[in-house]
Amino acid sequence: MSAALSFVLPDELNASMPPERRGIRRDYVKMMVIDKKEGTTTHSHFYKLDHYLQAGDVLVLNASRTIPAVLKGNLADGTVAEVRLAHKKSDQNWEALILADEVKSGDTIHFSPVLTATVVTAATDRPFSLLAFNLCCTALYDQIYQIGQPVRYEYIETPWDLDYYQTVFATSPGSVEMPSAGRAFSWELLFRLQKKGVRIEYVELHTGLSYLMDDKWHLEPRENLEEYSIPEKTAAAIRKAKRNGHKVIAVGTTVVRALESAVDTKGHLKAARGWTNLYITGATKLQVADGLITGLHEPEASHLDLLSAFVSPQHLHVSYKEAIGQKYFWHEFGDMNLII
Repeated sequence: MSAALSFVLPDELNASMPPERRGIRRDYVKMMVIDKKEGTTTHSHFYKLDHYLQAGDVLVLNASRTIPAVLKGNLADGTVAEVRLAHKKSDQNWEALILADEVKSGDTIHFSPVLTATVVTAATDRPFSLLAFNLCCTALYDQIYQIGQPVRYEYIETPWDLDYYQTVFATSPGSVEMPSAGRAFSWELLFRLQKKGVRIEYVELHTGLSYLMDDKWHLEPRENLEEYSIPEKTAAAIRKAKRNGHKVIAVGTTVVRALESAVDTKGHLKAARGWTNLYITGATKLQVADGLITGLHEPEASHLDLLSAFVSPQHLHVSYKEAIGQKYFWHEFGDMNLII
């Protein structure tokens, strides 16, 4: 991580509650606009996003829906086990972080009268164990939604309802941490953008578990494999926009990683589905995304490396210092950043 992207974030700027609980509509959060070429910043509000996009531009959203990925269960001897789902591997199998002493391969964790999971492979030299649930597909998700809680970071003390961790447009369950860049959108704003002629398109990238609770484990960005899908409709709309000189604006680092993972050897975006561990830095030449909508990221986070592919670390550092001075809120319940 570049030292230019190391900074001190005052504790009071960690957004600990959703904007709606602060009396602000989700699309009325502040928005810092960074000119990626000049590095100049403008301070606005998110509901004015349509002022910064043009007819023919394509706005790409992540349609993945957040699941309540923290499950409480018991081992056979009554020991409490907290399970944090990390990555879906099949309809029944998940990688998970298990917070309990002495969990062994073959152990069964009981979550509810109808839901259990067997530990197929217990974690030893890596954070995640492999679990096989006794249910699959819709039946498994029904149980997860009934008994689970959203992943909550250390700066969030209140267990907010799952609805606060959803975007208004999310359709496909699978993200264990909220794809938060899309959170500020309202249907009203999306309709206004469409009326202006901005094309709204969707991809899916199901976010994995990055918050591992303590310093015992550390995952490098390339170790974080996440499942993604890009429909042909989206790929075709993006190819057309690029041919006609319009911008492609990715909503979130997840969307950037999905799009850039689906580029062929000639630099053309293709419909694709699979797993990506693409790690984007300032040295990466982006093939698809021209602009980015994202939240504000903590000091030295790997997301800042990705932002450096859009705007120089020096400009980013100056802009982040401005955001701190302007009292922007950080993280998933915080304010927004448009780089264009």
